[in-house]
Amino acid sequence: MYSTDEVTLSVVARGQRRLGADLAIVAAASGESGPSLLGEAFDAARSAELAALLPKLGFKGKAGQTLRVPAGADDAAETLLFVGVGEVKTDVTPEQLRRAAGVGARAATGIDKAVFLFPAESDEAFSAVAEGASLGADAFTAQKSSVSEDAAPLREAVIATDLRAGKELKARLEHAAVVARHTKGARHLVDTPANVLFPQSFTEYAQKSAKGLDVKVTVWDEKKLDSEGMGGILGVGRGSARPPRLVKVDYSPSRAKAHLALVGKGITFDTGGISLKQPAGMEEMKSDMAGAATVLHAALAAAELKLPVRVTAWLCLAENMPGSNATRPGDVLTMHNGKTVEVTNTDAEGRLVMADGLSKASEDAPDLLLDVATLTGAQMVALGERVAGVMGDDAATGAVLEAATLTGEQFWAMPLPENLRADLDSETADLRNSGNRNGGMLKAGVFLREFVGAEGVEGPTWGHVDVAGPAFNTGSPWGFTPKEGTGFGVRTLVGVAEALPSSK
Repeated sequence: MYSTDEVTLSVVARGQRRLGADLAIVAAASGESGPSLLGEAFDAARSAELAALLPKLGFKGKAGQTLRVPAGADDAAETLLFVGVGEVKTDVTPEQLRRAAGVGARAATGIDKAVFLFPAESDEAFSAVAEGASLGADAFTAQKSSVSEDAAPLREAVIATDLRAGKELKARLEHAAVVARHTKGARHLVDTPANVLFPQSFTEYAQKSAKGLDVKVTVWDEKKLDSEGMGGILGVGRGSARPPRLVKVDYSPSRAKAHLALVGKGITFDTGGISLKQPAGMEEMKSDMAGAATVLHAALAAAELKLPVRVTAWLCLAENMPGSNATRPGDVLTMHNGKTVEVTNTDAEGRLVMADGLSKASEDAPDLLLDVATLTGAQMVALGERVAGVMGDDAATGAVLEAATLTGEQFWAMPLPENLRADLDSETADLRNSGNRNGGMLKAGVFLREFVGAEGVEGPTWGHVDVAGPAFNTGSPWGFTPKEGTGFGVRTLVGVAEALPSSK
């Protein structure tokens, strides 16, 4: 068994009865003739009985729908929870199972032990159910004075399967536990208020989280940032009483077959600076460090899984405040690679800290360089709140999209048209940090591309991921996704790292 922060995952052979569980969670698909039960959770007679009962109770098997009923004498637990997966066209997909398991786990608050009677007979299905159960069993309670037992997350999730017990099944269970734990770690960082999580405390969190792993943490304080010409990070952070940091989290196994570098935007709170944001919804700007949280936990997960690939996370940490020393519109900053940037909008600050991070990360000549950021509101206008935009070199976007086919996270490839670069021209400096609104997500990527590569080093394959919408859920929980921090991207970045050696 492998434990996450709140839930323990274990396995049981399918067909056993009365497993000592408080709850049995059953998946059901929707259809024109009513819900159909999946996974052979019951014998034929009991299945027919339930198939007749469920529609009378209003349960149709729609995605996310739940219904709790008392169990029969021979059922696997004292209570049954039915969870809808939605319409199944041919076979139920791993992502349908992952989301349904997450819904079941979220509904199982206050429960000690639940058994998941899902169709988990393939490796992919089993992993999806295990991940979904762990991802759904989550609660951020660090800032609460007390938590009732009824609100506590599910403590143990038992996955019923016909797969043969052994090293491979054990490894899949461990993998699911690790990626879920680090996804939830990223969520909880995003949920943490900015008076608790700021550049220095974020740095300390990274140092503490790396203990016990084959990971080296290096920190650039404001003096070291200045000595190395990190004008972007310093420029954004100088309006705050809390100075900025650059943190390198390096997992470098001795026999690494490739090197993945990840750069994360870590604006621990974004007021917009002198270009002040509107007050409505500004409290959500505690989430503007989601990119740094994502790349940190992706690197830590790679280290915990002992992947044969070097993974380096760069956390670009600053607080964007309108203090008396804040960068003003019209100021010119000199970035780490020597290029000068006229700041025409201090609320376009993420690209400034990322520019320094990308330039610095390029010096290590990684095989693949990805940056992750809650960078633009234009991303949400273009792709909504659940789909991230990915752009850059074809090989980089392809690596992300391919990994996402396995994780179920949603990305969409976007272009970086050459004509957009002209709108970033500046009369005063090499370029400016913002232009007109048209193509805002793409224009941010065009800006970042200016800082990929280092003098004397061949430019790495690069991709930019804008997670402004998917990183923070302002709506209701759905699937395995809670309200507020989602941890979006951690699982896909781990998948990119796993596939990188074979792609070289």
